Amino acid sequence: MLVNLNALLPQAAAKSYAVAGFNVFGFEDARAVIQAAEKLSTGVILMANRDSLAQIPVEHFGPMLARLAEAVRVPVCVHLDHTDKEADIIRAIKAGFSSVMFDGSQLPLEENIDRTRRVVEMAHAVDVTVEGEVGSVGYNEPNKMIETVLTDPKDAGAFAHRTGADAVAVAVGTQHRMTTQGARIDYDRVAAIAAKVDQPLVIHGTSGVTDTDLRRLATTRVAKFNIGTALRMAFGHSLRETIAERPEVFDRLELFRVPWTRLQAAAEEKLDLLGGTEE
Repeated sequence: MLVNLNALLPQAAAKSYAVAGFNVFGFEDARAVIQAAEKLSTGVILMANRDSLAQIPVEHFGPMLARLAEAVRVPVCVHLDHTDKEADIIRAIKAGFSSVMFDGSQLPLEENIDRTRRVVEMAHAVDVTVEGEVGSVGYNEPNKMIETVLTDPKDAGAFAHRTGADAVAVAVGTQHRMTTQGARIDYDRVAAIAAKVDQPLVIHGTSGVTDTDLRRLATTRVAKFNIGTALRMAFGHSLRETIAERPEVFDRLELFRVPWTRLQAAAEEKLDLLGGTEE
């Protein structure tokens, strides 16, 4: 069932569970994530980021993900991740994405608010939801020139109120592409932001968050957790093991069979941890 963020996040924000948003990089990844969600009878968000769209044009990826979502009973949102160009958002909406993110986190606050508000007006006209970001979640990679700037609660309140975004991504101690669970969450900041923002909150870079912190955060107004690296690692490590154990195999489908299974298991683990079956 294809839905947008408003079919998933408001309930999660009000209760003690959250929804996982998984970055996927093709048909098989998306199918594995949906199968995990079906197994646990929970909603899920399929996300396409810059890396995946560099390989699969949005005009192809969007319809494929939307068809996968429409074919199952559980609610599935098809979401365009980090995008700072309005033209790309228009392309994604035309391609069938039910939700988009306008990432103005590298802009001055007033420009971020103004451009996000305009995206919201455009997207809402066609029943597409919008995630915005205030503050900045950096990368655990030296070649990524994006620094972490923790979210100011007052800025978050102004951003949420003036843009009308459906969800607000905030920086409270995580980084993208963390390969170990070492993020230190600023819970006082989370609480202060939640007191200023009515919309569901989103945390990016949660592969680096401990299981204990994920469960604790899921009981707050954080309703969406972006997860990518954990699934990439499950797939990549398994693929390396498979090649080492079976050097004679050259068939892509045969080589990928176990890695896709591991990817689905990793998705199931995160979905179960976030308690989405509570809905």
